[in-house]
Amino acid sequence: MPAVRPVAILGGVRIPFCRQNTAYADVGNLGMSVRTLGALVERFGLHGQQLGEVAMGAVIKHPSDWNLAREATLSSGLSPLTPGLTLQRACGTSLDALVTVANKIALGQIEAGIGGGSDTTSDVPIVYGKSLRARLLAANRAKSMKERIAAFKGFRLSELKPEFPGVAEPRTGKSMGQHCEDMAREWNVSRDSQDEWAVSSHRKLAAAYERGFFADLVVPFRGVERDNILRPDSSLEKLATLKPAFDKASGRGTLTAANSTPLTDGAAAALLASDEWARAHGHAPLAWLRDAQVAAVDFVHGEGLLMAPTVAVAEMLGRNGLTLQDFDIYEIHEAFAAQVLCTLRAWESEDYCRERLGLDAPLGRIDPEKINPVGSSLATGHPFAATGARIIATAAKQLAERGGGRALVSICTAGGMGVVAIIER
Repeated sequence: MPAVRPVAILGGVRIPFCRQNTAYADVGNLGMSVRTLGALVERFGLHGQQLGEVAMGAVIKHPSDWNLAREATLSSGLSPLTPGLTLQRACGTSLDALVTVANKIALGQIEAGIGGGSDTTSDVPIVYGKSLRARLLAANRAKSMKERIAAFKGFRLSELKPEFPGVAEPRTGKSMGQHCEDMAREWNVSRDSQDEWAVSSHRKLAAAYERGFFADLVVPFRGVERDNILRPDSSLEKLATLKPAFDKASGRGTLTAANSTPLTDGAAAALLASDEWARAHGHAPLAWLRDAQVAAVDFVHGEGLLMAPTVAVAEMLGRNGLTLQDFDIYEIHEAFAAQVLCTLRAWESEDYCRERLGLDAPLGRIDPEKINPVGSSLATGHPFAATGARIIATAAKQLAERGGGRALVSICTAGGMGVVAIIER
């Protein structure tokens, strides 16, 4: 096996993220992916170049999107000889895509590649119910007209009612928001603290836009130049008026539409390369992708659905001989404000770190000023498969602005998983 090589993060691009059923309602994953890849190709002068891999994915997609990465690649301006890999790990999809590309670079299998993802909750696959599907399949198998007619015996108009993609965890029947309500109760996370976190995310993102931080990270699309979820005028007073979104009956619900990420459309991608390829093509690395880790929790039998990053981070820190405090920036995906706050409390908990993580002492406290310095998912929105690439590009640019440092990236996912990474400059 060849020696492991360092992997450079050269930069990333995304389109503005937009609330469901707004600017991108009729675009779909392929259109958003093509625009994003094309912008990345334009920015780095990759027209006609053959890269080792383009890895992308989507969580909500049509059957026709089965070869999404390859189809987007063929329309991106890259050489048609560039392979495309379509993958999916829920909300960790594009971070996993980048890790996949990075591992190939590290092992010397390829020299450069792109990782990213897109998601739409506007252009969703709508299918017939099980009953009508069974009838149609039976009619397709039929050998005679009599058998085809028989397949529709007893047909009812109600069978025409379509089915939409489910949002609940198949093994519990509960939505991610309902699971996060359980976590908030377990860790005693208040409504006020969640609202404060959400307001801060909007204010930080707005400030970053105003100072031009996103000028080379976000490309206009469909007449939109900024994330249309962003609310610079967010205030605790406004958020306090909202009713619980997931626990509407108990009187104890704390998660609202404002302190939870909205359903979002968008796409993001980032370019990775070996140091040799970067220098040969005149690109200066923003940062280096040093390590990554995936973990899962047994949420079916009581663990918090979105707590897997606590496990993944502990394992990754141990392997690298680092403490939780050895970072200058912490980019923690804000699926819900409560999820971030639960994660932070878990790392500070002696009992949790000893009993669940197998540590002798708590991982400890993080300086809140170092967490999501330019805002995160509560303000940008969360197109499921695009979030990881957004965060990696954002963190790498922040490290470049600082002139050096180390960043921890943490993303929770559906299915009780977490994907985390270390980047350095």
